[in-house]
Order: sequence, then C-alpha cells, then structure tokens
Amino acid sequence: MLTIGCHLSKRRGYLEMAKEAASIHANTFQYFTRNPRGGHQAAMDEKDVAAYKAFAAEHGIHDVLAYAPYDTDPATAEMSERDFARMTYAEDLAQLAELEVPMYLVRPGSRMDISVDEGLADVAGALNEVITAGQKTMVLLDTMAGEGTQVGTNFKQLAAIIDQVKLADHVGVCFDCAGVWAEGYDIVDDLDGVLEEFDRTIGLDKLRAVHLNDATHDRGSHVDRHARIGEGKIGFEALAALVNHPKLAGVPFYLEEPDSTLVIYEHDVARFQEAYTGK
Repeated sequence: MLTIGCHLSKRRGYLEMAKEAASIHANTFQYFTRNPRGGHQAAMDEKDVAAYKAFAAEHGIHDVLAYAPYDTDPATAEMSERDFARMTYAEDLAQLAELEVPMYLVRPGSRMDISVDEGLADVAGALNEVITAGQKTMVLLDTMAGEGTQVGTNFKQLAAIIDQVKLADHVGVCFDCAGVWAEGYDIVDDLDGVLEEFDRTIGLDKLRAVHLNDATHDRGSHVDRHARIGEGKIGFEALAALVNHPKLAGVPFYLEEPDSTLVIYEHDVARFQEAYTGK
C-alpha cells in the first residue's frame, strides 16, 4: 500500500490536520512543529491530541512527519543560533513523544565562515545533545540543494554527520527530490544509479521519507525552488518512478507544492495513487 500525504498547517489543531488528510484520501501528512521561521512552541490541547490519535487510528493515518522550523541552524559557528537549534529540537522531541509522532525532520543548516567539516561536526554535536536512547521519534536529516554555504548537500556529507552521532540508529534521511536534483543527482535519467550511490554512501535503511516535489531550475543549479508537480524540470513520470521503485517499498511520500491548497493536493494524491503499481 502506498503511503502518501502532503504538507498541512497545524493552526487549527492536530485533529483538523488528520481530517484534512483523510478528506483528500491521504494516509499521512507533514507539518511544521511551529512557525516555519521560528517562534515559541505552542502548548498542546489534550482533548485535541486525544481526538487526533483516535481519528488517525480509525482512518489509517500513520508515519506522520513533523518538520523543524527553517530558522534552526545547528551548523553555524554562532553559539546563540546553535543553542536555539538545540532548544527547539529538545522541546519538539519532548512534544512529539507525547503525540507519538514517529519522525522529526531537521535541516542541517549553513556553516557560514567555518569549514565544511566543522559545520558537519556542529550538526552532529547538536543531535548528540538532544537524541536519547529511549526516544521513539526518528530524527531525519533533509537533503539540501547546496545553496550558499549549506551543509548536508550531498550523500557523503550526510553520511559524515550520521557517522558522528553517538545514537545513529535514531537518525535517518529524508530524500527531497528537488533538493537532490538541485545538488546534481540525476533522478530523471539515472534513478537506479542515484539510489545505488545513496546505498553505498549512507545505506538505504536510512532513507525513511521522501519529499515529492518538482523543481523550477535545471539539475545542478543549487537553487531549491518548487514547481507544480509535473510542470517542472523533474516531471511527474520521474517522480512516479520513484514512488514505484522497489528499493523504496514501504517508504512514506510527502507532496510539496508551491500552491499548497487541498484541491491541488487531492489531485496529486490521486495521480500518484493511480500510478502506483504496488510492486
């Protein structure tokens, strides 16, 4: 069975997100844990959480992916920004444990005036401070497009971060299609080769989620801008091939569109469900 959903807003609560997912025939969803540009963590409504859990169980909604805000930057040399990232991660992981959300996505960030190796070590250091042996939420590293001084922009850098995490069994990767395309990986004409390289470098057991998004710019541009699915440089057929790839069987997929309306998401959920062969 294909696990597919989209990015939703939690402004009206967790139950509403689950209802929105069900209304477009999705069986999962992704959301920001707080304002995507940062901010305080909102308190949870216990009644809303209880109703959400019951609704999700009843309607088969699973593999929900929580997304840390963009402004968290664990790679920087600025101690205040690294402290903010650690604080955010720790608060979010504590809340996600109560919500029983299985995955938490973080962006490795930008190193600015320090070396790549230092930036990678800083990301691993932040994860070492917040990941605990008993936690059930898997922390996922997002694949970055290589804009500016971003780290985590290729498979070797992601592997270097994971190798420095003490509890690495709690860390995985979210394969962002537009991001890997912008970094230079040819998922259109050489998907097998890209996944083989991922397996050699990181291990496919670490690939726990996929962002299904299209790209406005050519491969290798290092520009991460999303196009409507099927209207960009990657195209629907290449994304459908990813959904159907046997090496990704059981991996959940999350749609990301520049115009994130439920009507558009419902249309694209249906397109991928129709294209899914189940092999």
